[in-house]
Amino acid sequence: MHSSTLYIRSGTGAVAPNFSSEIARIRALIQEQRYGEALEEANKLSGAAPDNRDALYLVAVCQRMLRNLSDALASLAMLERQHAGFGLLYQERGYCLVNQGQDYPAIESFARAVELNPTLLASWDMLNNLHRRAGDDVRAAAAAGQASALRRLPSEVVKAAPVDSGGDFTTNAPEASSPIATYGAEATRLLARIRWKQGDPDAAQGLFSALIDHEPDDRGARQERARLNLERRDYPAALVDIEALLVAEPGSAFLRMLQAGAWAGVGDHGQAINAYRALLEADPTRPEIMLLLGHSLKAVGHQAEAVAAYRAAASARPAFGDAWWSLANLKTWHFAPEDVARMRAEEERATTASVDRLHLCFALGKAFGDDGDHAASWQYYLRGNALWRAGSAYRPEITEAATRRQIATCTAAFLAKRRGSGAPDPDPIFVVGLPRSGSTLVEQILASHSQVEGTQELPGLPRIAAEIGGGHADPLISRYPEALDSLNHDQFRQLGQRYLELTRSYRNGKPRFVDKMPNNFRHIGLVHLTLPNARIIDVRREPMACCVANLRQLFAGGQDFTYGIEEIAGYYRSYLELMRHWDSVMPGRILRIIYEDLVEDLDGEVRRLSDHCALGFEASSLEFHRTQRSVNTPSSEQVRQPIYRDGLTDWQKYEPWLDQLKLALGDALVNWRD
Repeated sequence: MHSSTLYIRSGTGAVAPNFSSEIARIRALIQEQRYGEALEEANKLSGAAPDNRDALYLVAVCQRMLRNLSDALASLAMLERQHAGFGLLYQERGYCLVNQGQDYPAIESFARAVELNPTLLASWDMLNNLHRRAGDDVRAAAAAGQASALRRLPSEVVKAAPVDSGGDFTTNAPEASSPIATYGAEATRLLARIRWKQGDPDAAQGLFSALIDHEPDDRGARQERARLNLERRDYPAALVDIEALLVAEPGSAFLRMLQAGAWAGVGDHGQAINAYRALLEADPTRPEIMLLLGHSLKAVGHQAEAVAAYRAAASARPAFGDAWWSLANLKTWHFAPEDVARMRAEEERATTASVDRLHLCFALGKAFGDDGDHAASWQYYLRGNALWRAGSAYRPEITEAATRRQIATCTAAFLAKRRGSGAPDPDPIFVVGLPRSGSTLVEQILASHSQVEGTQELPGLPRIAAEIGGGHADPLISRYPEALDSLNHDQFRQLGQRYLELTRSYRNGKPRFVDKMPNNFRHIGLVHLTLPNARIIDVRREPMACCVANLRQLFAGGQDFTYGIEEIAGYYRSYLELMRHWDSVMPGRILRIIYEDLVEDLDGEVRRLSDHCALGFEASSLEFHRTQRSVNTPSSEQVRQPIYRDGLTDWQKYEPWLDQLKLALGDALVNWRD
């Protein structure tokens, strides 16, 4: 089972240009089996450039070849803390574990490797061998099939696959015009997964759909498409595929779990809770299902039961960082000293996975902050943010370019020329702004009105923007917003109707509904053109309070701009700039709600909100905390309490460490209300 083959392809973002020749020289030494010399050189390079991913990886490779397995695993643990999305590190860990005779942990590591990078042929081969050795012929055959499919794909397609989540890679490799006929169904399915990992979900979905059209009984393609739609938050589409799969396999626990997740996604937490409980009754040892059960219980306001589910998950797996963070993310939960001691021990343990360490850092930040040790609290938050950034591909310059393009395209003249476009329906109320700005509170106030339904952060508008841009969500590739110039009145009306259709499954019959996707502030021009009678609310919070709240928050997904001081400050400034543009080209279209004003004068601000949305004032809006509905955001427990003032100044407890943030925000500190 031992392999001495080195598998490494470096993305352009992984190796600084002045280190490229050194990396190549070390790789050559390894190929010549001169492992001692290679290790010495790799250690020198890693010491000179401790954040260089490939140097540390090569250190681990050499240590394994020299049979220093404990040292290799320690190097890989360090690498994981810096580059958690690097598939090759998990492949290398798998080799180490196999050499230690730990087949089952090795299987987990190789499986993680191909999840991150489906083109790692050596990992597929190892999975085939390990599963076969364990007597699991079904999984062995599946891994062998993936290896065979990978060998059938042309090398130029395979080379276009991502090396890791943060590396640069080619996306214009040639593909066959008819991939199913050219490569076969299994290889096409793998190609779809590669495109998915490259960040092109539309291409992946197209390939999965073509496979299903060609062979409706291709359960693998249907299952992958369901998982893709869950990731894209297209829960209704995911449910269609999952329910079709369940017809043939009604007892599948995996499919039942996917179905429960889709139900939770569309807001049907009652069915989700019942499904999770049934799964736990069949197998009470699954901490990940306990966690998901806790999320649904939290969403519907059953806090005590949610706490019990999260604590059960943490007890079942003490290093389960997400369970600890989920307790912290209730906002109203306070950890006991023994809990803090357990979390610290797990976070400090060398074998703790980086994803668990990430969650534990944010949970410890909350725990120490609650105990008044804000210095320790801030250090844990900084550590957690650094761990996230290690696996993030966020680039602020892309955000800045997207802002420039919106301003250049959606001018006053451009919008005036298209006046009268769009669907006339007044149903949607868009609540936009930054995360942690008070948007969930505004949504809860609106949803307390008899005519308004609170839904959630709906994916419809970003999806339509991606479709306009040629099916690309990546702003570097997308033709959005410039492609808006090519659309006519009828097309804008059809797009408005498509948005309403995409949101229909999230609604239950009330005439108005709230779409609380904060980052939709980037698409206000699109809203104006496609839904001219929709209402738009911009919820804004004082910049220090908003940015610190984001730096202390671990989000379930996305929001990569919130994990660094320069990143969140730059995003806040970009947000102000774009909102000023929208105000200038469509004056009076957007109502600005200042969070601090809402806290100080709830009655007055609620009346302004009701007037802007053409809703008669209802006293129930002032009693928003009594409204029973599911809430999926981090503020779910806070909006179930009367309004409170603590959030106005809470950030000041961290002020001794915020000079860099103040400098990065610049004049936004004084002109943020403008």
